[in-house]
Amino acid sequence: MHSTLAYQFRRTSLLVTGCVGSLLGLSLARRGISATATAVGIGVVLCILPARSRTLAAVVSVLLATTVVGLWRGTVVRAAQAQYQPLYGHQITVRVSVLNDATYSKTKQLSFDAHNVQLLSGQPLPGKLAISGFGLNSIYYGDELVVRGKLQTTLGTAQGRISFAQLQLVRHHPSFIGETRRSFAVGLQNALPEPLDGFALGLLVGQRATLPQAIKDSLLMVGLTHIIAVSGYNLTIILRASKRLLARHSKRLSTCLSLGLIVCFILITGFSASIVRAAIVSSLSLYASYYGRYFKPLLLLLLVAAMTALVNPVYIWSDAGWYLSFLAFGGVMIISPLLAERLPARLQASTVAMIAVESIAAEMTTIPYLLHTFGQMSFVGLIGNTVIAVFIPLAMLLSATAGLVGMLAASFAGWIAWPAVLLLTYMLDTAQLLSHGPHVFQKNLSLSGGSAIAMYVAVAFVWLILYFKKPPKPAILTDKNASIIPLQERMHLV
Repeated sequence: MHSTLAYQFRRTSLLVTGCVGSLLGLSLARRGISATATAVGIGVVLCILPARSRTLAAVVSVLLATTVVGLWRGTVVRAAQAQYQPLYGHQITVRVSVLNDATYSKTKQLSFDAHNVQLLSGQPLPGKLAISGFGLNSIYYGDELVVRGKLQTTLGTAQGRISFAQLQLVRHHPSFIGETRRSFAVGLQNALPEPLDGFALGLLVGQRATLPQAIKDSLLMVGLTHIIAVSGYNLTIILRASKRLLARHSKRLSTCLSLGLIVCFILITGFSASIVRAAIVSSLSLYASYYGRYFKPLLLLLLVAAMTALVNPVYIWSDAGWYLSFLAFGGVMIISPLLAERLPARLQASTVAMIAVESIAAEMTTIPYLLHTFGQMSFVGLIGNTVIAVFIPLAMLLSATAGLVGMLAASFAGWIAWPAVLLLTYMLDTAQLLSHGPHVFQKNLSLSGGSAIAMYVAVAFVWLILYFKKPPKPAILTDKNASIIPLQERMHLV
Protein backbone atom coordinates (compact mmCIF):
# COMPACT_ATOMS: atom_id res chain seq x y z
CA MET A 1 0.00 0.00 0.00
CA HIS A 2 2.79 2.39 0.90
CA SER A 3 4.64 1.64 -2.35
CA THR A 4 1.50 2.45 -4.33
CA LEU A 5 1.08 5.80 -2.61
CA ALA A 6 4.75 6.64 -3.09
CA TYR A 7 4.92 5.61 -6.76
CA GLN A 8 6.28 8.40 -8.96
CA PHE A 9 4.10 8.99 -12.02
CA ARG A 10 5.45 10.57 -15.17
CA ARG A 11 4.72 14.17 -16.03
CA THR A 12 2.86 12.98 -19.11
CA SER A 13 0.55 11.01 -16.82
CA LEU A 14 -0.29 14.21 -14.97
CA LEU A 15 -0.94 15.98 -18.27
CA VAL A 16 -3.24 13.19 -19.43
CA THR A 17 -5.07 13.34 -16.10
CA GLY A 18 -5.46 17.10 -16.40
CA CYS A 19 -6.91 16.84 -19.91
CA VAL A 20 -9.34 14.12 -18.83
CA GLY A 21 -10.40 16.23 -15.85
CA SER A 22 -11.07 19.28 -18.04
CA LEU A 23 -13.21 17.27 -20.45
CA LEU A 24 -15.04 15.63 -17.55
CA GLY A 25 -15.80 19.01 -15.97
CA LEU A 26 -17.15 20.40 -19.25
CA SER A 27 -19.36 17.33 -19.68
CA LEU A 28 -20.73 17.71 -16.16
CA ALA A 29 -21.42 21.40 -16.79
CA ARG A 30 -23.70 20.35 -19.64
CA ARG A 31 -25.74 18.40 -17.06
CA GLY A 32 -26.39 21.57 -15.10
CA ILE A 33 -23.65 21.25 -12.49
CA SER A 34 -21.91 24.56 -11.89
CA ALA A 35 -18.79 25.92 -10.20
CA THR A 36 -17.78 29.39 -9.04
CA ALA A 37 -14.54 31.30 -9.52
CA THR A 38 -13.74 30.74 -5.84
CA ALA A 39 -13.93 26.98 -6.33
CA VAL A 40 -11.58 27.32 -9.30
CA GLY A 41 -9.05 29.22 -7.19
CA ILE A 42 -9.14 26.57 -4.49
CA GLY A 43 -8.85 23.83 -7.11
CA VAL A 44 -5.79 25.42 -8.72
CA VAL A 45 -4.08 25.72 -5.33
CA LEU A 46 -4.80 22.06 -4.65
CA CYS A 47 -3.30 21.24 -8.02
CA ILE A 48 -0.09 23.24 -7.55
CA LEU A 49 0.82 22.10 -4.04
CA PRO A 50 1.25 18.33 -4.56
CA ALA A 51 1.88 18.30 -8.32
CA ARG A 52 5.67 18.34 -7.98
CA SER A 53 5.63 15.11 -6.01
CA ARG A 54 4.04 13.18 -8.90
CA THR A 55 2.54 10.68 -6.46
CA LEU A 56 -0.97 9.24 -6.47
CA ALA A 57 -2.10 12.20 -4.38
CA ALA A 58 -0.84 14.53 -7.13
CA VAL A 59 -2.82 12.61 -9.78
CA VAL A 60 -6.01 12.84 -7.73
CA SER A 61 -5.51 16.55 -6.98
CA VAL A 62 -4.84 17.35 -10.66
CA LEU A 63 -7.97 15.45 -11.66
CA LEU A 64 -10.12 17.30 -9.12
CA ALA A 65 -8.62 20.71 -9.92
CA THR A 66 -9.00 20.44 -13.70
CA THR A 67 -12.53 19.06 -13.30
CA VAL A 68 -13.44 22.17 -11.33
CA VAL A 69 -11.84 24.36 -14.03
CA GLY A 70 -13.91 22.60 -16.69
CA LEU A 71 -17.05 23.04 -14.59
CA TRP A 72 -16.37 26.75 -14.19
CA ARG A 73 -15.72 27.26 -17.90
CA GLY A 74 -18.89 25.40 -18.79
CA THR A 75 -20.87 27.43 -16.23
CA VAL A 76 -19.68 30.71 -17.78
CA VAL A 77 -20.60 29.62 -21.31
CA ARG A 78 -24.02 28.27 -20.27
CA ALA A 79 -24.81 31.58 -18.55
CA ALA A 80 -23.87 33.47 -21.73
CA GLN A 81 -25.96 31.16 -23.92
CA ALA A 82 -28.97 31.76 -21.67
CA GLN A 83 -29.34 35.20 -23.29
CA TYR A 84 -30.80 33.46 -26.35
CA GLN A 85 -33.62 31.71 -24.48
CA PRO A 86 -36.15 34.59 -24.51
CA LEU A 87 -35.38 35.28 -28.19
CA TYR A 88 -36.18 31.84 -29.66
CA GLY A 89 -39.37 31.85 -31.71
CA HIS A 90 -39.46 35.63 -32.08
CA GLN A 91 -38.59 38.08 -34.84
CA ILE A 92 -35.25 39.72 -34.12
CA THR A 93 -32.98 42.19 -35.88
CA VAL A 94 -29.25 41.72 -35.37
CA ARG A 95 -26.03 43.07 -36.77
CA VAL A 96 -23.49 40.36 -37.62
CA SER A 97 -20.14 39.71 -39.29
CA VAL A 98 -19.99 36.99 -41.94
CA LEU A 99 -17.72 34.01 -41.22
CA ASN A 100 -17.60 32.47 -44.71
CA ASP A 101 -18.53 33.18 -48.31
CA ALA A 102 -22.25 32.53 -48.73
CA THR A 103 -23.53 29.70 -50.94
CA TYR A 104 -26.98 29.00 -52.33
CA SER A 105 -28.98 26.41 -50.41
CA LYS A 106 -31.60 24.00 -51.77
CA THR A 107 -34.26 26.68 -51.19
CA LYS A 108 -32.26 29.20 -53.30
CA GLN A 109 -31.32 31.22 -50.25
CA LEU A 110 -27.88 32.63 -49.50
CA SER A 111 -26.59 30.57 -46.55
CA PHE A 112 -23.67 31.44 -44.28
CA ASP A 113 -22.49 31.50 -40.67
CA ALA A 114 -22.08 34.74 -38.75
CA HIS A 115 -20.47 35.86 -35.50
CA ASN A 116 -20.05 39.13 -33.58
CA VAL A 117 -23.82 39.04 -33.11
CA GLN A 118 -25.28 42.24 -31.71
CA LEU A 119 -28.88 43.32 -31.15
CA LEU A 120 -29.89 46.74 -32.40
CA SER A 121 -30.07 47.83 -28.77
CA GLY A 122 -26.31 47.25 -28.59
CA GLN A 123 -26.46 44.07 -26.51
CA PRO A 124 -23.83 41.55 -27.74
CA LEU A 125 -24.73 37.89 -28.02
CA PRO A 126 -22.20 35.05 -27.75
CA GLY A 127 -21.41 32.36 -30.31
CA LYS A 128 -22.50 32.25 -33.91
CA LEU A 129 -25.71 31.97 -35.92
CA ALA A 130 -26.56 29.97 -39.04
CA ILE A 131 -28.34 32.37 -41.40
CA SER A 132 -30.04 31.97 -44.77
CA GLY A 133 -32.11 34.58 -46.54
CA PHE A 134 -32.71 36.99 -49.42
CA GLY A 135 -31.98 40.57 -50.35
CA LEU A 136 -28.41 40.47 -51.66
CA ASN A 137 -26.76 38.97 -54.74
CA SER A 138 -23.60 37.85 -52.97
CA ILE A 139 -22.12 37.81 -49.48
CA TYR A 140 -18.42 37.42 -48.70
CA TYR A 141 -16.32 36.72 -45.64
CA GLY A 142 -15.99 39.77 -43.39
CA ASP A 143 -19.10 41.58 -44.62
CA GLU A 144 -21.19 43.33 -41.97
CA LEU A 145 -24.93 42.77 -42.34
CA VAL A 146 -28.21 43.61 -40.67
CA VAL A 147 -30.36 40.49 -40.49
CA ARG A 148 -34.06 40.39 -39.69
CA GLY A 149 -35.96 37.14 -39.18
CA LYS A 150 -37.29 34.57 -36.71
CA LEU A 151 -34.68 32.96 -34.46
CA GLN A 152 -34.99 29.19 -34.09
CA THR A 153 -33.00 26.58 -32.22
CA THR A 154 -30.59 24.38 -34.17
CA LEU A 155 -28.13 21.54 -33.80
CA GLY A 156 -24.34 21.76 -33.93
CA THR A 157 -22.13 24.60 -32.76
CA ALA A 158 -24.42 27.49 -33.78
CA GLN A 159 -26.54 29.07 -31.05
CA GLY A 160 -29.48 29.39 -33.40
CA ARG A 161 -30.61 29.75 -37.00
CA ILE A 162 -32.53 32.36 -38.94
CA SER A 163 -34.14 31.17 -42.18
CA PHE A 164 -35.85 33.28 -44.88
CA ALA A 165 -34.22 36.34 -43.35
CA GLN A 166 -34.10 39.80 -44.85
CA LEU A 167 -30.47 40.71 -45.46
CA GLN A 168 -29.06 44.22 -45.69
CA LEU A 169 -25.40 45.05 -46.35
CA VAL A 170 -23.88 47.53 -43.90
CA ARG A 171 -20.23 47.42 -44.90
CA HIS A 172 -18.11 45.36 -47.25
CA HIS A 173 -14.58 44.42 -46.13
CA PRO A 174 -12.47 43.35 -49.11
CA SER A 175 -9.92 40.66 -48.29
CA PHE A 176 -6.84 39.81 -50.31
CA ILE A 177 -7.08 36.19 -49.20
CA GLY A 178 -10.75 36.05 -50.10
CA GLU A 179 -10.20 37.61 -53.50
CA THR A 180 -7.32 35.20 -54.20
CA ARG A 181 -9.45 32.21 -53.19
CA ARG A 182 -12.28 33.30 -55.49
CA SER A 183 -9.84 33.95 -58.35
CA PHE A 184 -8.39 30.47 -57.89
CA ALA A 185 -11.91 28.98 -58.00
CA VAL A 186 -12.52 30.80 -61.28
CA GLY A 187 -9.18 29.47 -62.58
CA LEU A 188 -10.28 25.91 -61.80
CA GLN A 189 -13.55 26.51 -63.60
CA ASN A 190 -11.58 27.76 -66.62
CA ALA A 191 -9.31 24.71 -66.60
CA LEU A 192 -11.64 21.86 -65.68
CA PRO A 193 -15.09 20.92 -66.95
CA GLU A 194 -18.06 20.37 -64.66
CA PRO A 195 -18.33 18.60 -62.27
CA LEU A 196 -14.57 18.08 -62.05
CA ASP A 197 -13.99 21.72 -61.08
CA GLY A 198 -16.26 21.38 -58.06
CA PHE A 199 -14.64 18.09 -57.08
CA ALA A 200 -11.18 19.66 -57.31
CA LEU A 201 -12.30 22.58 -55.12
CA GLY A 202 -13.55 20.07 -52.57
CA LEU A 203 -10.22 18.25 -52.55
CA LEU A 204 -8.16 21.42 -52.21
CA VAL A 205 -10.13 23.75 -49.96
CA GLY A 206 -13.22 21.81 -48.90
CA GLN A 207 -15.69 23.86 -50.94
CA ARG A 208 -18.65 21.65 -51.86
CA ALA A 209 -21.25 24.18 -52.92
CA THR A 210 -20.63 23.73 -56.66
CA LEU A 211 -20.60 19.92 -56.51
CA PRO A 212 -23.81 18.26 -57.79
CA GLN A 213 -25.90 16.52 -55.16
CA ALA A 214 -25.66 13.19 -57.00
CA ILE A 215 -21.88 13.18 -56.61
CA LYS A 216 -22.13 14.14 -52.95
CA ASP A 217 -24.49 11.21 -52.43
CA SER A 218 -22.13 8.82 -54.24
CA LEU A 219 -19.18 9.89 -52.09
CA LEU A 220 -21.30 9.51 -48.96
CA MET A 221 -22.37 5.99 -49.93
CA VAL A 222 -18.77 4.83 -50.42
CA GLY A 223 -17.45 6.52 -47.27
CA LEU A 224 -15.44 9.25 -49.01
CA THR A 225 -17.20 12.41 -47.86
CA HIS A 226 -14.14 13.32 -45.81
CA ILE A 227 -12.03 13.90 -48.93
CA ILE A 228 -14.17 16.88 -50.03
CA ALA A 229 -14.46 18.39 -46.55
CA VAL A 230 -11.65 20.64 -45.44
CA SER A 231 -9.97 18.69 -42.69
CA GLY A 232 -6.71 17.46 -41.30
CA TYR A 233 -6.44 14.98 -44.16
CA ASN A 234 -5.79 17.74 -46.69
CA LEU A 235 -3.31 19.42 -44.36
CA THR A 236 -1.50 16.15 -43.62
CA ILE A 237 -0.94 15.53 -47.33
CA ILE A 238 0.53 19.00 -47.81
CA LEU A 239 2.83 18.69 -44.79
CA ARG A 240 4.06 15.26 -45.88
CA ALA A 241 4.96 16.66 -49.28
CA SER A 242 6.90 19.58 -47.77
CA LYS A 243 8.75 17.25 -45.40
CA ARG A 244 9.81 14.93 -48.21
CA LEU A 245 10.94 17.91 -50.24
CA LEU A 246 13.21 19.63 -47.73
CA ALA A 247 13.70 17.42 -44.65
CA ARG A 248 16.93 15.91 -46.00
CA HIS A 249 18.44 19.30 -46.79
CA SER A 250 17.52 21.53 -43.86
CA LYS A 251 15.52 20.65 -40.78
CA ARG A 252 14.97 24.30 -39.91
CA LEU A 253 13.87 25.23 -43.42
CA SER A 254 11.51 22.23 -43.58
CA THR A 255 9.92 23.18 -40.25
CA CYS A 256 9.52 26.84 -41.25
CA LEU A 257 8.00 25.83 -44.58
CA SER A 258 5.57 23.48 -42.86
CA LEU A 259 4.47 26.15 -40.38
CA GLY A 260 4.06 28.64 -43.23
CA LEU A 261 1.94 26.15 -45.15
CA ILE A 262 -0.26 25.63 -42.09
CA VAL A 263 -0.86 29.39 -41.80
CA CYS A 264 -1.55 29.77 -45.54
CA PHE A 265 -3.87 26.78 -45.59
CA ILE A 266 -5.95 28.18 -42.71
CA LEU A 267 -6.14 31.62 -44.35
CA ILE A 268 -7.25 30.14 -47.68
CA THR A 269 -9.75 27.58 -46.38
CA GLY A 270 -11.08 29.63 -43.47
CA PHE A 271 -11.02 29.09 -39.72
CA SER A 272 -13.28 26.06 -39.63
CA ALA A 273 -13.22 24.00 -36.46
CA SER A 274 -11.87 20.88 -38.15
CA ILE A 275 -8.92 22.59 -39.82
CA VAL A 276 -8.02 24.56 -36.67
CA ARG A 277 -7.90 21.29 -34.72
CA ALA A 278 -5.70 19.72 -37.38
CA ALA A 279 -3.44 22.79 -37.40
CA ILE A 280 -2.94 22.59 -33.63
CA VAL A 281 -2.11 18.88 -33.81
CA SER A 282 0.32 19.44 -36.70
CA SER A 283 2.00 22.45 -35.06
CA LEU A 284 2.58 20.61 -31.79
CA SER A 285 3.98 17.62 -33.68
CA LEU A 286 6.32 19.88 -35.68
CA TYR A 287 7.48 21.63 -32.51
CA ALA A 288 8.31 18.34 -30.79
CA SER A 289 9.95 16.90 -33.90
CA TYR A 290 12.19 19.96 -34.35
CA TYR A 291 13.71 19.39 -30.90
CA GLY A 292 14.09 15.66 -31.43
CA ARG A 293 11.13 14.69 -29.28
CA TYR A 294 7.68 13.35 -29.93
CA PHE A 295 4.21 13.50 -28.43
CA LYS A 296 2.56 10.29 -27.41
CA PRO A 297 -0.54 10.07 -29.62
CA LEU A 298 -2.96 9.72 -26.70
CA LEU A 299 -1.48 12.75 -24.93
CA LEU A 300 -1.48 14.81 -28.12
CA LEU A 301 -5.14 14.04 -28.87
CA LEU A 302 -6.31 14.67 -25.31
CA LEU A 303 -4.31 17.90 -25.10
CA VAL A 304 -5.81 19.31 -28.30
CA ALA A 305 -9.29 18.08 -27.33
CA ALA A 306 -9.04 19.81 -23.95
CA MET A 307 -7.68 23.03 -25.49
CA THR A 308 -10.40 23.30 -28.14
CA ALA A 309 -13.21 22.29 -25.77
CA LEU A 310 -12.14 24.84 -23.14
CA VAL A 311 -12.09 27.57 -25.78
CA ASN A 312 -15.52 26.56 -27.06
CA PRO A 313 -17.37 24.05 -24.82
CA VAL A 314 -20.10 23.73 -27.46
CA TYR A 315 -17.75 21.32 -29.26
CA ILE A 316 -17.99 18.68 -26.56
CA TRP A 317 -21.67 19.41 -25.96
CA SER A 318 -23.15 19.13 -29.43
CA ASP A 319 -20.58 19.00 -32.26
CA ALA A 320 -20.57 15.58 -33.94
CA GLY A 321 -17.70 16.66 -36.19
CA TRP A 322 -15.53 17.31 -33.13
CA TYR A 323 -16.07 13.76 -31.90
CA LEU A 324 -15.59 12.17 -35.32
CA SER A 325 -12.36 14.04 -36.01
CA PHE A 326 -10.75 12.95 -32.73
CA LEU A 327 -12.04 9.40 -33.05
CA ALA A 328 -10.58 9.17 -36.56
CA PHE A 329 -7.34 10.76 -35.34
CA GLY A 330 -7.18 8.19 -32.55
CA GLY A 331 -7.66 5.29 -34.93
CA VAL A 332 -5.00 6.51 -37.36
CA MET A 333 -2.44 7.61 -34.76
CA ILE A 334 -2.88 4.95 -32.08
CA ILE A 335 -4.29 1.76 -33.63
CA SER A 336 -3.00 1.82 -37.21
CA PRO A 337 0.74 1.76 -36.24
CA LEU A 338 0.10 -1.36 -34.15
CA LEU A 339 -1.71 -3.00 -37.04
CA ALA A 340 1.04 -2.01 -39.47
CA GLU A 341 3.65 -3.72 -37.29
CA ARG A 342 2.00 -7.05 -38.06
CA LEU A 343 2.48 -6.59 -41.80
CA PRO A 344 5.50 -7.84 -43.73
CA ALA A 345 8.13 -5.20 -44.47
CA ARG A 346 7.18 -5.21 -48.14
CA LEU A 347 3.59 -4.22 -47.32
CA GLN A 348 4.68 -1.62 -44.78
CA ALA A 349 6.43 0.18 -47.62
CA SER A 350 3.29 0.07 -49.77
CA THR A 351 1.17 3.22 -49.85
CA VAL A 352 -1.96 1.25 -50.76
CA ALA A 353 -1.49 -1.17 -47.86
CA MET A 354 -0.92 1.63 -45.37
CA ILE A 355 -4.01 3.52 -46.54
CA ALA A 356 -6.02 0.31 -46.11
CA VAL A 357 -4.65 -0.14 -42.58
CA GLU A 358 -5.40 3.48 -41.65
CA SER A 359 -8.92 3.14 -43.08
CA ILE A 360 -9.55 0.00 -41.02
CA ALA A 361 -8.29 1.71 -37.87
CA ALA A 362 -10.39 4.85 -38.50
CA GLU A 363 -13.52 2.79 -39.12
CA MET A 364 -12.95 0.81 -35.91
CA THR A 365 -13.08 4.03 -33.89
CA THR A 366 -15.80 5.93 -35.77
CA ILE A 367 -18.41 3.32 -36.74
CA PRO A 368 -19.92 2.93 -33.23
CA TYR A 369 -20.41 6.69 -32.95
CA LEU A 370 -21.79 6.96 -36.50
CA LEU A 371 -24.30 4.19 -35.87
CA HIS A 372 -25.39 5.67 -32.55
CA THR A 373 -25.64 9.28 -33.76
CA PHE A 374 -26.65 9.03 -37.43
CA GLY A 375 -27.79 5.42 -37.83
CA GLN A 376 -26.01 4.95 -41.16
CA MET A 377 -22.80 3.49 -42.52
CA SER A 378 -21.06 2.47 -45.74
CA PHE A 379 -20.05 -1.15 -46.27
CA VAL A 380 -17.57 -0.33 -49.03
CA GLY A 381 -15.65 2.41 -47.22
CA LEU A 382 -12.50 0.31 -47.02
CA ILE A 383 -12.57 -0.45 -50.75
CA GLY A 384 -13.33 3.17 -51.63
CA ASN A 385 -10.50 4.53 -49.51
CA THR A 386 -8.06 1.98 -50.91
CA VAL A 387 -8.75 2.47 -54.63
CA ILE A 388 -9.52 6.21 -54.57
CA ALA A 389 -7.91 7.90 -51.57
CA VAL A 390 -4.47 6.65 -52.59
CA PHE A 391 -4.56 9.07 -55.54
CA ILE A 392 -5.60 12.15 -53.54
CA PRO A 393 -2.06 13.63 -53.15
CA LEU A 394 -1.47 13.42 -56.91
CA ALA A 395 -4.98 14.72 -57.62
CA MET A 396 -4.39 17.72 -55.34
CA LEU A 397 -1.09 18.51 -57.05
CA LEU A 398 -2.54 18.26 -60.57
CA SER A 399 -5.67 20.22 -59.64
CA ALA A 400 -3.66 23.00 -57.99
CA THR A 401 -1.46 23.26 -61.07
CA ALA A 402 -4.51 23.42 -63.34
CA GLY A 403 -6.12 26.08 -61.14
CA LEU A 404 -3.03 28.28 -61.09
CA VAL A 405 -2.67 28.07 -64.88
CA GLY A 406 -6.38 28.78 -65.29
CA MET A 407 -6.03 31.82 -63.05
CA LEU A 408 -2.87 33.23 -64.64
CA ALA A 409 -3.02 32.01 -68.26
CA ALA A 410 -6.51 30.75 -69.06
CA SER A 411 -5.73 30.18 -72.77
CA PHE A 412 -3.25 27.40 -71.88
CA ALA A 413 -5.32 25.86 -69.11
CA GLY A 414 -6.83 23.11 -71.25
CA TRP A 415 -3.41 21.79 -72.28
CA ILE A 416 -2.08 21.72 -68.73
CA ALA A 417 -5.22 20.35 -67.10
CA TRP A 418 -5.68 17.11 -69.04
CA PRO A 419 -3.77 14.92 -66.48
CA ALA A 420 -6.03 16.28 -63.74
CA VAL A 421 -9.08 15.62 -65.91
CA LEU A 422 -8.10 11.97 -66.40
CA LEU A 423 -7.37 11.33 -62.73
CA LEU A 424 -10.41 13.19 -61.33
CA THR A 425 -12.66 11.40 -63.85
CA TYR A 426 -11.32 8.03 -62.71
CA MET A 427 -11.94 8.91 -59.05
CA LEU A 428 -15.52 10.10 -59.61
CA ASP A 429 -16.41 7.23 -61.95
CA THR A 430 -15.04 4.68 -59.49
CA ALA A 431 -17.00 6.23 -56.63
CA GLN A 432 -20.21 6.18 -58.64
CA LEU A 433 -19.59 2.58 -59.73
CA LEU A 434 -19.10 1.45 -56.13
CA SER A 435 -22.17 3.38 -54.97
CA HIS A 436 -24.41 1.49 -57.41
CA GLY A 437 -23.67 -1.86 -55.79
CA PRO A 438 -26.42 -3.61 -53.80
CA HIS A 439 -26.68 -2.74 -50.10
CA VAL A 440 -23.46 -0.71 -50.06
CA PHE A 441 -25.01 1.92 -47.80
CA GLN A 442 -27.55 1.41 -45.05
CA LYS A 443 -29.68 3.99 -43.25
CA ASN A 444 -31.95 3.83 -40.22
CA LEU A 445 -29.57 1.57 -38.31
CA SER A 446 -30.17 2.06 -34.61
CA LEU A 447 -27.50 1.53 -31.97
CA SER A 448 -28.15 2.33 -28.33
CA GLY A 449 -25.70 4.20 -26.16
CA GLY A 450 -24.95 1.06 -24.16
CA SER A 451 -24.22 -0.93 -27.32
CA ALA A 452 -21.92 1.82 -28.59
CA ILE A 453 -20.02 1.80 -25.29
CA ALA A 454 -19.73 -2.00 -25.49
CA MET A 455 -18.26 -1.70 -29.00
CA TYR A 456 -15.69 0.82 -27.79
CA VAL A 457 -14.78 -1.50 -24.92
CA ALA A 458 -14.15 -4.19 -27.54
CA VAL A 459 -11.99 -1.76 -29.56
CA ALA A 460 -10.02 -0.90 -26.41
CA PHE A 461 -9.54 -4.64 -25.73
CA VAL A 462 -8.17 -5.13 -29.25
CA TRP A 463 -5.83 -2.17 -28.76
CA LEU A 464 -4.53 -3.64 -25.49
CA ILE A 465 -3.85 -6.97 -27.17
CA LEU A 466 -1.98 -5.26 -30.01
CA TYR A 467 -0.04 -3.07 -27.61
CA PHE A 468 1.12 -5.73 -25.15
CA LYS A 469 1.66 -8.51 -27.70
CA LYS A 470 3.94 -6.76 -30.14
CA PRO A 471 5.67 -8.89 -32.79
CA PRO A 472 9.33 -9.78 -32.12
CA LYS A 473 11.84 -7.32 -33.49
CA PRO A 474 14.17 -8.39 -36.32
CA ALA A 475 17.52 -9.60 -35.01
CA ILE A 476 21.06 -10.09 -36.31
CA LEU A 477 24.07 -12.07 -35.09
CA THR A 478 27.21 -10.36 -33.88
CA ASP A 479 30.61 -11.52 -35.07
CA LYS A 480 32.15 -11.97 -31.61
CA ASN A 481 29.77 -14.06 -29.61
CA ALA A 482 26.85 -14.66 -31.97
CA SER A 483 24.51 -13.04 -29.44
CA ILE A 484 21.26 -11.81 -30.82
CA ILE A 485 20.82 -8.04 -30.85
CA PRO A 486 17.58 -6.44 -32.03
CA LEU A 487 18.05 -4.65 -35.32
CA GLN A 488 16.72 -1.32 -34.06
CA GLU A 489 19.18 -1.36 -31.13
CA ARG A 490 21.99 -2.28 -33.52
CA MET A 491 21.17 0.68 -35.71
CA HIS A 492 21.11 2.90 -32.66
CA LEU A 493 24.57 1.72 -31.62
CA VAL A 494 25.92 2.44 -35.09
